[in-house]
Amino acid sequence: MPAEEPAEENGTGIVLEAVGGLYRVRLADGTEVQALLRGRVKRTVRTGDRVVPGDRVMTSRIGTEPGFVVEEVLPRTNELARAGSGPSKPKVVVANLDRCVVVLAAMDPPFREETADRFLAFSESAGIPPVLVLNKLDLPGARDAVREATGLYQRIGYQVVGSSVRTGEGMEALAQVVLSGISAFVGPSGVGKSTLLNVLDPSLELRTAAVGNRGGRGGKHTTVSARLLPLSSGGWVADTPGFSDLTVWGVDLRDISSAFPEFELPAQGCRFRGCSHIHEPDCGVKDALESGGIGPTRYQSYRSMREELAR
Repeated sequence: MPAEEPAEENGTGIVLEAVGGLYRVRLADGTEVQALLRGRVKRTVRTGDRVVPGDRVMTSRIGTEPGFVVEEVLPRTNELARAGSGPSKPKVVVANLDRCVVVLAAMDPPFREETADRFLAFSESAGIPPVLVLNKLDLPGARDAVREATGLYQRIGYQVVGSSVRTGEGMEALAQVVLSGISAFVGPSGVGKSTLLNVLDPSLELRTAAVGNRGGRGGKHTTVSARLLPLSSGGWVADTPGFSDLTVWGVDLRDISSAFPEFELPAQGCRFRGCSHIHEPDCGVKDALESGGIGPTRYQSYRSMREELAR
């Protein structure tokens, strides 16, 4: 495609998927088109700023196949990224999300607060509002786990939804969560993310592969690249590769406490600016921990992630 080819009929759109150098874009009028990247955008991509699903772009019509070109990628409100391999920088998977739906199993495997805290902090650090979903509510012991977790995380301000694809419990509440905007379902493999989405909207027909002996209650996500899928409710879901081994990345050591919202107010009482909330005296966060304002498991998760970032 000649770089000097004139552009016409400029318009905005949202990237739904990238396949083989082509980008499927939904235009403002609802039309879906295939588009190439303009040369200057390609040069930007080569430097590491990938064009991903969720990106809002300026497009124009051209006289050659595929008929459209991406002229500009508009500024992002946030990015969902996975850790790069080795020392490479994080890989952005999807952009401009309205929420992260953090899905964990209440049982099989048993719910672990440390895992929930990591996914919630991951979402917070990316500037994406999280919602916590505890799936497999129908399994023995699951209701007690959900009740305890709900008490902890609702006090912090998080919405918590208990769900079961077998009984249908929680599905209406979850449908309301994803009613509009773009949602990404994140969580370990085998917790039932794709199964939940298939129940919410059977037309998605997301594929799953069994993990261990789970009796059909969950499966390994088989997606290898991200894409945006429309929900019949009117919202969109980012079908993303599984986030099964979640480490902390892309967060400045000094900013990790901001990924724990309940630390914000107590931290104002710290004697020292830049308090680590670990060794310093007269620490408002440690005072809140001792008085019960901050849960001990949450504080331990904070320490664990801080130590990981300091390595």
